[in-house]
Amino acid sequence: MKKLVIPFLALLAVLSLSSCGYNSMVEKEESIKGKWADVEAQYQRRSDLIPNLVSTVKGYADFEQSTLTAVIEARAKATSVQVDASKLTPETMAQYQQAQGQLSSALSKLLVTVEQYPDLKANENFRDLQAQLEGTENRITVARQNFNSAVEDYNGYIRKFPNNLTASMFDFTSKEYFKAEEGTEKAPKVEF
Repeated sequence: MKKLVIPFLALLAVLSLSSCGYNSMVEKEESIKGKWADVEAQYQRRSDLIPNLVSTVKGYADFEQSTLTAVIEARAKATSVQVDASKLTPETMAQYQQAQGQLSSALSKLLVTVEQYPDLKANENFRDLQAQLEGTENRITVARQNFNSAVEDYNGYIRKFPNNLTASMFDFTSKEYFKAEEGTEKAPKVEF
């Protein structure tokens, strides 16, 4: 009889964990990791396009070298910051977003400066790269939105009763969202 009690209790424990949402928490956490990988893939795509963009722009000898240097340095910094999807803390997310924001800012400055070079703007290679970068920026936005949706779903799920008991028992913690960069709530000032 005692030999049957232990397997029965083990089976009961497995079934109760399943009904308390453990498996769903695992699935939702894995979904976040997948969405994070999508975000990183889009940032990597952007980073991979930058050397081609810089090479095309470098062909114009009178182009501002400081602008190109800023883009190259920002890209190097952005690619050096790595975040583990299982450790999405506010600090690591802020560090990652800051590095990506600096790259976005450097790219924006580059594209604004290009406006002063009609020959470069007319260059087919440059136009293609610019279109690819714009498309990548849109993909990054979509990937970040999908990531935030997965985080919202997961965070809400682990906070609901009785799931919160299972979550605390197995160390499922809230994940950090992508947040807008500081100052983006203000419209940029455009001067002609």
